[in-house]
Amino acid sequence: MTVLLRLYSGEDVICQILEEHDDRYLVDNVVVAVPMEQGRLSFAPWSPLAKEGIPLTITKNYVVYQTELNEDLVTQYEGLFSKVITPQKKLIV
Repeated sequence: MTVLLRLYSGEDVICQILEEHDDRYLVDNVVVAVPMEQGRLSFAPWSPLAKEGIPLTITKNYVVYQTELNEDLVTQYEGLFSKVITPQKKLIV
């Protein structure tokens, strides 16, 4: 399940929850939303020094709230981790 976690640090973290426990989340494909000019968003690795492919644990004490993403952001996020490249526009041949 892809979700947005707002952390007490003020970061908006987008991730896939692999497991949820009473006190923590086990998450994968974690990125942080970075505000850009003109209201646009960019994504950056949340923990760039962590070894890739290893799920991370986020303690629930650090989470302000959890919510679903809007569809546009889900599409952008899934595109970051997809092995399949899809065209943005339909081509007329």
